[in-house]
Amino acid sequence: MEIATFSASSLFSEDDDDIQKTDENAETQETYVERKHQFPGMELIIREFSFHQLNANLLWPGTFAFAEWLVQHRSCLEGRRTIELGSGTGALAIFLQKSYNLDITTSDYDDQEIQENIAHNCRANDLPVIPHIKHTWGYKFPNPDPDWDLIIASDILLYVKQYANLIQTISFLLKSYRHRNRTKVSPTGNNENHGDVVLPWPAFLMSWRRRIGKEDESIFFDGCKKAGLEVKHIGSRVYCISPVGNEKSH
Repeated sequence: MEIATFSASSLFSEDDDDIQKTDENAETQETYVERKHQFPGMELIIREFSFHQLNANLLWPGTFAFAEWLVQHRSCLEGRRTIELGSGTGALAIFLQKSYNLDITTSDYDDQEIQENIAHNCRANDLPVIPHIKHTWGYKFPNPDPDWDLIIASDILLYVKQYANLIQTISFLLKSYRHRNRTKVSPTGNNENHGDVVLPWPAFLMSWRRRIGKEDESIFFDGCKKAGLEVKHIGSRVYCISPVGNEKSH
């Protein structure tokens, strides 16, 4: 995998007027805000950065919407080994681990503060620290033989400049998965109780609620198709992406 050209400043463009601008004040950068957030069936205590130069500072509405969707279609999670890209505060992974004892790993930009904050949030919610991988999209992935059969993410299509790097990472994780071409089958033989959604193995399941233009959507989805990935719309702003030619579910 080729090394990506990346700098923190490249995450932000002049058009991203709804993103917090970089502030070099050290005191501001060290400030945290801890809030209680309502997830389906539980309340979580989540510490967020008041400021972080890589924007892993907020628990965005898309996280809650995706959590609701996953509860409604929880058969998608059964028996899965999962990694979350762009975990930010780790809130979604914490919710899924507490709710379903999901085998999940968090991942975000190669930054020690982000990793330490996710660990803090695990402990604040009475969980052992969830495994975490520091990885910048487009760079060589730390695990050369990935065995996550489900990749999840919410609200990660904000930075158009990073789409190529994100697609490179997604493509590597999906195409290098060691047990490709398996079909997800509900243990009960049907999925009627949980929304009748059956995913291929492996799969990338993503959702977003942040504002994004149709043109930007096309850039991402067209890039996925050029990389040999199939895109399917399976719910309200929920998409399943998998390698072309994977055995489909029945």
